Amino acid sequence: MRTISVVTPVHPPHMRFLREAYESLRAQELPPGWRWEWLVQHDGEASSELFSFDARVSFSSSPPSGPAGARNVALARSSGEFVRNLDADDLLLDGALTRDVEVLLAHPGVGWVTSAASDLLSTGEVVPWESHDPAEGVLEPGRLLDAFIADEWRLPVVPGTLCARRDLLLALGGWMALPSSEDTGLLMALQTVSPGYFVATPGMLYRKHGAQQTSGRVHNDPVDKELRYGMIVDRAQALRNLLAQPTTPR
Repeated sequence: MRTISVVTPVHPPHMRFLREAYESLRAQELPPGWRWEWLVQHDGEASSELFSFDARVSFSSSPPSGPAGARNVALARSSGEFVRNLDADDLLLDGALTRDVEVLLAHPGVGWVTSAASDLLSTGEVVPWESHDPAEGVLEPGRLLDAFIADEWRLPVVPGTLCARRDLLLALGGWMALPSSEDTGLLMALQTVSPGYFVATPGMLYRKHGAQQTSGRVHNDPVDKELRYGMIVDRAQALRNLLAQPTTPR
């Protein structure tokens, strides 16, 4: 069986959402010959008995290091050839994993996939994510970075929907070591070194709630944001410059 690994970091305020995330994952149907594994990584100490009834779920805890550290520890434990992000407070929509697998199988030159998403409000209402989604299809290298800079650090896709080839994730060092926006940092690196693909069918419900990281003080502090996003852009541009240099024959 071939495997797609689903990586989920979690910290105490989001533990209450894990059951719903699990149910959305359990409902996924995959192409014949494929299976999923779920790598849940608690950022701090927690019980290892969570979801022990399902052998496809691997729960572990590690010393607190923030979401990037937790994601990368989960990545180290993964065995799949493709790795899909799923935040603990979000939900997969029907067919999300199948579409990821089918795109990466059909396009061997594409290294990563993102999809459209919808917002899940605290009232239970589902509304479209406010964005300027690209058309479905291949995204050439550099396109997202240019849009990110031009639109004052607003992304045209949701990094939380990312699925990528595991080897490519490892080559880039996994998620970027930042206190937040680590998924944006990874996406900007991926889109620099490899074409991607955008799936127009929504693949995720992005839960809106008071405890989410993107509504916190640190994430929205203007000084921190400028440093964080500046580092993300500088890294992507450094990668772009390296790739543009001619190779010297030995």
